[in-house]
Amino acid sequence: MSKETGRTLDYYDQNARAYRDDTVNVPMKYSYDRFLFYLPETGRLLDFGCGSGRDTKFFLEKGFEVDAADGSAEQAKIAEELTSHPVRVMRFTELDAEDAYEGIWACASILHCPWDELTEVFGRMLKALKKEGVIYASFKLGDFEGYRGERYYTDLDVERLYRLLSRYENCLLLECWKSHDGRPERFEEMWLNFIVRRIV
Repeated sequence: MSKETGRTLDYYDQNARAYRDDTVNVPMKYSYDRFLFYLPETGRLLDFGCGSGRDTKFFLEKGFEVDAADGSAEQAKIAEELTSHPVRVMRFTELDAEDAYEGIWACASILHCPWDELTEVFGRMLKALKKEGVIYASFKLGDFEGYRGERYYTDLDVERLYRLLSRYENCLLLECWKSHDGRPERFEEMWLNFIVRRIV
């Protein structure tokens, strides 16, 4: 685990309930709908960096089998409280599944990986998908990499997204869109969202 990841996880352990309160009610309908469009009606999903458990709860209610995971032990506890569902404490680099998931949901999570770690983690995510499975991920829009406060961020714009995806021969970009932050007080903050499919 990189020192950047360790420092970021410390932040989430220390601020887990405040983070839950800040994010648990953020509206996600558009992103949910786009992700669901590419999924079968049932199947196994990974909520990768599940935070408060907001999205795990949604997918469980939709009838999916959900593996929820977060690198922060405190976040995992909070997610279990919300979902009444087990949450694995797992760092992104510990993902070792293969051909396991119809979909992986990584909402505002893998953006905390430094670039070199991100490229490893994304490869692990593709390996964990079944063929034709899809990944949704969201990043702060831009080309910044570094600390904002106590958390490390790797931002993506379209150019950097293509640079990331060019490293893998087994994925196809299906959609990419920009969105405003769902929290009214942070509406001007922009995000890059994308969905890719594993093709081999």
